Amino acid sequence: MEILSVNAGSSSLKFTLIELPFEKVVVSGTFEKIGIDGSFYTIKYNGEKIKKEVELKNHTDAVKILMNELIDMKILDSYDDLDGVGHRVLHGGDTYFDSIIITPEVEDKIEELFPLGPLHNPANLAGIRSFKEILPNTPQVAVFDTAFHQTMDAEEYLYAVPMEWYEKFSVRKYGFHGTSHKYIAQKMREILGEDKKIISCHLGNGASLCAIKDGKCVDTSMGFTPLAGFIMGTRSGDIDPSIIPYVMEKTNKTAAEIVTDLNKKSGMLALSGVSSDMRDIEEAYLNKDPRSVRAMNMYIKHIANYLSMYNTLLEGAEYIVFTAGVGENSDIVRKLLIDKFKFMGVKLDEEKNSTRGITGEISTEDSTIKVVVLPTNEELMIAKDTYDLINKE
Repeated sequence: MEILSVNAGSSSLKFTLIELPFEKVVVSGTFEKIGIDGSFYTIKYNGEKIKKEVELKNHTDAVKILMNELIDMKILDSYDDLDGVGHRVLHGGDTYFDSIIITPEVEDKIEELFPLGPLHNPANLAGIRSFKEILPNTPQVAVFDTAFHQTMDAEEYLYAVPMEWYEKFSVRKYGFHGTSHKYIAQKMREILGEDKKIISCHLGNGASLCAIKDGKCVDTSMGFTPLAGFIMGTRSGDIDPSIIPYVMEKTNKTAAEIVTDLNKKSGMLALSGVSSDMRDIEEAYLNKDPRSVRAMNMYIKHIANYLSMYNTLLEGAEYIVFTAGVGENSDIVRKLLIDKFKFMGVKLDEEKNSTRGITGEISTEDSTIKVVVLPTNEELMIAKDTYDLINKE
């Protein structure tokens, strides 16, 4: 079956066509600057990259061009050859515990959740409606970033705030990167033949940890929004909330402007003064730039605190899994972080850890917790959920 995995942003549309059950990536690409001057798209196929400039007034224009390109490239014979479309949707609130076939009622619910995901849900829904307009007979599936975390107990997802905030305004921890953490849980079960107690470390520019037991999320570091948790590329992570009205008063900025600063001008970018890109920060760290050294030390300490908390919550983790851009590629971050747990007998195999492009176990045989590097694949997870739901119908 030919399944299209889609991530629609406010001015972009990323796609990957995957042939299932063989898990073969056929073609991928991105439409950029949708609704903005200078719009264009790129397609990667058979080892080649094609780039074309074209006017994209909206997501529907992008979908039409995409489908026609797939036919022109003889990947599909007609629109009907596409068996399903899986859409990444940021926020499913506490309604969706899993992916779901999209109906008008599901569309309405995604729209109802706009206040919880104001930057993403509207764009996600625009992508869904564009595909439904062009492909009215093709099954469409919503895959929610928050769904995997809905197995958390109330003890983990409630905040110690007035209960009416939760009851009336849905203020609670939701967690994000759920598709990635779900992929890690399923892939580890596939590798090991059984579920283990895992701490999944999705470390990228945005980052989160997830404690997983019996294949389900027990707790996760992001909260009501992706701003919560530990220090990230441009996000502050957890701070004292009283800072917000204080800085508003000092700067005459609005709450929205302060939240933008916390999301886009904080984190490693603010601490290092160098970049939000870990590769740049690592170079400055190795050159002993004082701010970058301090930033790296803080970053590692904050993640280690969550690792410690989740190890306790799981009553002893069996595996720590590194994934996403930084987790998969930074031997420095992995070493600095795991070295914090030497006192517990967690040890890295230095040679394995420093091997470029390593996938698999990187801890020593006698390590008390096994450490693994495992590339995530959210596009495949979206496609597989779509494939499974279509075949259930």
